[in-house]
Amino acid sequence: MGEWMLEKIELQWLLCFQAVYDKLSFKLAAEQLQLPTSNVSRHVALLERQLNVRLLERTTRKMIPTAAGKQLYRSMTPLTQAMDDALEEVSLFGDSLSGHLRIITPDLPFMAEILADFCVRHPQIQLSCDTRLDPTDGLLEGFDLVLRFGRGPLENSGWVAREILRWPSCVVAAPELLERYPAPQSLEALSRAPCITSMSVLQGMPWRFKQEQTVQVQSSYRVNSGQMARAAALKGLGFAVLPLHACQSDIDAGSLIKIDLEPAPEDLVLYGFYSGRKYPQVRVKAFLEHLQSALAEFSAGPVE
Repeated sequence: MGEWMLEKIELQWLLCFQAVYDKLSFKLAAEQLQLPTSNVSRHVALLERQLNVRLLERTTRKMIPTAAGKQLYRSMTPLTQAMDDALEEVSLFGDSLSGHLRIITPDLPFMAEILADFCVRHPQIQLSCDTRLDPTDGLLEGFDLVLRFGRGPLENSGWVAREILRWPSCVVAAPELLERYPAPQSLEALSRAPCITSMSVLQGMPWRFKQEQTVQVQSSYRVNSGQMARAAALKGLGFAVLPLHACQSDIDAGSLIKIDLEPAPEDLVLYGFYSGRKYPQVRVKAFLEHLQSALAEFSAGPVE
């Protein structure tokens, strides 16, 4: 058999090219790979030199893949994914978790301890954690696991969604608000009352109720925080949907009134999203099991 082209190519060169192609930026690719930008640039240049073809056209303003670059990317992506899956599968035979775990999560009060404890138990794990309330393309940005809130049916995607926690929710209002606006007896009546809504998280509007009912509500007070929504509700600024555990003490004290509607609001759910490929990453599965086990011991609730 003749000489293999593969013997002349370093795997790191290919991975650097793949990252640069994805990001169209040496700097962003270097951040993802946790390498100096100069290394990434050099590896791509070495790959181009060995193949004797230009893969990326660089200008001062942007980077454009060449036809050869597009072909290489299309051909190699399923191969590098298959190699990664094979390594993940083999790692199931090992006893210790290792590698880089990249997570996006809301900044929940209980999450800090759970993350730190996971890394104490698995000292060979490298962790990168970004706190965002409403991530959209986290898995496309190179993260392994995205934790985010949802209410009602999830949109279809190629990602696996695992339910982590579920909190029943209710509509509440301050007594002084109910002096100006009678307690709505129906979802239609609620649509005509002032409401406190979220901006981007949970799609903001419409409000989602069970039996797949939705309501377009009126809002002049929009926040991406359950604590802020609760504070505004206590001040009488509008009706709010809150997790029951987050406002039960206010209901018991009479500072918020629970509005009984039929159907009730959809539960607030914390989901874990990860890649739907054949072999889910061992460290992702291990962390999700650790998370759900730890949460069984917590009574703390989320800050939406």
